[in-house]
Amino acid sequence: MKIVVIGGTGLIGSKVVTNLRQKGHEVVAASPNTGVNTITGEGLTEAVAGAQVVIDLANSPDFADDAVMAFFKTSGGNLAAAEKAAGVRHHVALSVVGSDRNPDSGYLRAKVAQEDLIKASGIPYTIIRSTQFFEFLGGIAQAATDGQNVRLSPAHLQPVASNDVAALVTKVATMAPVNGVIELAGPERIGLDDLVRRYFAAKHDTRKVVTDVHARYFGAELNDRSLTPGDNPHIGSTSFDAWLAQA
Repeated sequence: MKIVVIGGTGLIGSKVVTNLRQKGHEVVAASPNTGVNTITGEGLTEAVAGAQVVIDLANSPDFADDAVMAFFKTSGGNLAAAEKAAGVRHHVALSVVGSDRNPDSGYLRAKVAQEDLIKASGIPYTIIRSTQFFEFLGGIAQAATDGQNVRLSPAHLQPVASNDVAALVTKVATMAPVNGVIELAGPERIGLDDLVRRYFAAKHDTRKVVTDVHARYFGAELNDRSLTPGDNPHIGSTSFDAWLAQA
């Protein structure tokens, strides 16, 4: 089966490409540095020709509100047009748990817009909403840093390892589309502030985490339901401590 992985050279994409090739599929790792650009359309028609499945793992290089919205709308529209022309039978996309519950976040608003384009495209689809990746903790902490203080919400997250994300994306890509949304989370629910404290302790980072219930997470004020999954999500197998030991 020919499967195109948009964003196939990124954190999740490179793992998915490897997984699928090991299973014997013909896989195209599509990204701007391999000559496929979903914004300009360069190489897109050629990449998806003959593909049964397209996996969209692309992410905006700019998280500013207008830029990220423009990225997902333009990329999503170009992808849908190319997939329709090629007769793609399954579109798989990676989104974020809680996207529809955090309208104050420009990034999550853009992910909802991306999901809406997928649902309206007429192409059979599966949307995988994942919680935050362990690998993004450093960036989350940096975004909340002021001097030596890192101001973070105590709201619960249920973060997941990128290997577990890639494993589920790989599995879904080889199954029939569900024409709906499934969720993925890690095995442990923990406050964002405590999570970063544990991360800093493991990394011997001397910054101080300051708990603030009003601290914003990429524009959104959080509560315990903002970024945690609903009933019966898929659960990754890698604990935070196990990931830290490997990292």
